[in-house]
Amino acid sequence: MPPNLNPDQASPDWMNKGDNAWQLTAATLVGLQSIPGLLILYGGSVKKKWAVNSAFMVLYAFACVILCWAVWGYRFSFGDKMIPFWGKPNFALDGHYLMEQTFLGKFPNATMVYFQGVFAAITLVLIAGALLGRMNFYAWMLFVPLWLTFSYTITAFSIWCPDGFLAKMGIIDYSGGYVIHLSSGVAGFTAAYWVGPRLTQDRQRFPPNNILLMLFGAGLLWIGWTGFNGGDPYVVSVDASLAVINTHICTAASLLTWLLLDIVFFRKPSVIGAVQGMITGLVCITPAAGVVQGWAAVIMGICSGSIPWFTMMVIHKRSEMFQKVDDTMAVLHTHAIAGSLGGILSGIFAVPKLNRLFYGTSGHYIGLFYGLADKRTHDGFRQIGVQLVGVVFVVVLNIVSTSIICVVVQIFMPLRMSEEEMEIGDEAAHGEEAYAIWGDEEEKLDPKYELAKSKAGGQVEMV
Repeated sequence: MPPNLNPDQASPDWMNKGDNAWQLTAATLVGLQSIPGLLILYGGSVKKKWAVNSAFMVLYAFACVILCWAVWGYRFSFGDKMIPFWGKPNFALDGHYLMEQTFLGKFPNATMVYFQGVFAAITLVLIAGALLGRMNFYAWMLFVPLWLTFSYTITAFSIWCPDGFLAKMGIIDYSGGYVIHLSSGVAGFTAAYWVGPRLTQDRQRFPPNNILLMLFGAGLLWIGWTGFNGGDPYVVSVDASLAVINTHICTAASLLTWLLLDIVFFRKPSVIGAVQGMITGLVCITPAAGVVQGWAAVIMGICSGSIPWFTMMVIHKRSEMFQKVDDTMAVLHTHAIAGSLGGILSGIFAVPKLNRLFYGTSGHYIGLFYGLADKRTHDGFRQIGVQLVGVVFVVVLNIVSTSIICVVVQIFMPLRMSEEEMEIGDEAAHGEEAYAIWGDEEEKLDPKYELAKSKAGGQVEMV
């Protein structure tokens, strides 16, 4: 063999250098979706007074999850089976363990811990989107490790670990439509219920402080999804290539569908609406990216650009229940609805051959469309049933676990900032501001501002 391919201690014979290089690259692309992608998307999407707090919630969540993941989260999610939905607790810090071959793929555990860690991190970051503009930062600091431990790890083991009960049933979740997006959407909406709403004036008028910055973050999110879906075969393969192109096809179709609906019904093309359509397309294709054909990706894009649009623009505005819960970034619609939609459509359009490439066996993995065509009707309907069971499991788990976590955190500290702190925003929460704009100092000299700052615990300036 050429000298550069000869195995040695640093490159064992079981490791594929190309696979390892791509897996590390894909993980870094996913990491960039959070830091700085969603950090600046959130920071630009909110009112100026909440820019620092919103970005900081992302930064903290990413750092906290990465540490907790290596210390205990990874082995809970992908370790030896303890019960059908949870792995045995253990560290992922030992050098010997990290350099061994991972449970899937031809690369070391260290690479897999990193890759799955950035997936876990972005899930908490997405939950933060529902809570922007009022959650007590100290409560968020407790919520993140608790939710990672008692919700995310259970879903990840059940669906992605080969020993998980839903994985054994044959659920199709290529890259996290259930584990990440349905989970974060339901958990975010549930947490928003417990935290409570923003101030009335903030709910009525919450303009983005920087739309161009928001678009920059959205662009990082879209392009970063190349690693999000392209890295999940754990191998440099034709299936990875298919997953990448399907991702971009579905996203483009979804964005354009949402845009057309905005033009038809509101008479104006909205860039914020276009970003929402982009996100729903990315989310919808995630559970199916490498197991459906390109034409199916187009159909999924049209569905993800229209059905979440309808739930957000029509059902949400007419529902008293939805109106009571203040979901700042509409994660229920963009992630929970779009993620469950993608999971169900995966059960319809999944191709047996592509499932064989991804899972190593076709088994029961067959979409209803192909089940009817191949006279495997029972298997096709069974796949739809398994996908629906997955939706129910994730929804119930996240409503219960998130509610319990919020109640526990509330024992030690309030989940929501005080009214006075919410009047001021970043300066009251962190003593820092995102921008210094002409006229701000005059506003701060207003007696109402001084009174609010005093009640929020800040020092009243002498005027």
